[in-house]
Amino acid sequence: MWDRSELKRKAKEVLRTSYWKAFLVSIILVFVGGGGSPPSFNLNFGSSGSSGPSGMDVDWEALAPFLAIAIIVFIVVFVFALAFRIFLCFPLEVGSMRYFKQSAEHEVNLNHLGFAFNKQRYWDIVKSMLWRGFLNFLWFLLLIIPGIVKSYAYSMVPFILADNPNIGYRRAVDLSKQMTRGHKFRIFVLDLSFLGWILLGLLVFFIGVLFVMPYINATKAELYLRLREQALKDGLTTVEELRLKRIPVL
Repeated sequence: MWDRSELKRKAKEVLRTSYWKAFLVSIILVFVGGGGSPPSFNLNFGSSGSSGPSGMDVDWEALAPFLAIAIIVFIVVFVFALAFRIFLCFPLEVGSMRYFKQSAEHEVNLNHLGFAFNKQRYWDIVKSMLWRGFLNFLWFLLLIIPGIVKSYAYSMVPFILADNPNIGYRRAVDLSKQMTRGHKFRIFVLDLSFLGWILLGLLVFFIGVLFVMPYINATKAELYLRLREQALKDGLTTVEELRLKRIPVL
């Protein structure tokens, strides 16, 4: 069983000699993770559905071409943003997790960011991350709480792909569910333990949060290594399946 304070201690040890590299990777991870929220639009046409703010009738026939153009532009932007997320952000997310995982294993190398951009890995990674995103989307359609629970269940998928990008999209999700079984609430508490740091970062013009992200990501990498070690001991996976050179000793 893993200990929260031990994970954080090891993360600090890793960051002591590689903080700024981890900071750069974390900035990229925030970017590809889509940390911002979509803008909200307040469409107010007055008290009547057919009148403008001045009480005059709106000529919907004249507005129809502009509305059609606006809808087309929205669809194009949406499709572009979705493609950008799938084909660039997903691979970069796995590459970022690869960096933090390897750093935890004493191999600090920024080249790991491009890990996914290899023809033997790329499409399998995209497929697996897309499958995880689709499942998360379906669960969040039901209710917020089940969506959050399942997001923790699938949270190890990028790390698993960082070990073996060709493991298969269904297997990556299933293994993540098995690895986090019985640990989801403790992972949630681990996330809550960073709340003080995040609030402190928010006080520094919101930019301070960025300086906390390396600490959080390094700790999550340490968590994955513990869960992976336990999964190997329990026979949930094998060294061969995860393409490890040897059984890791932590």
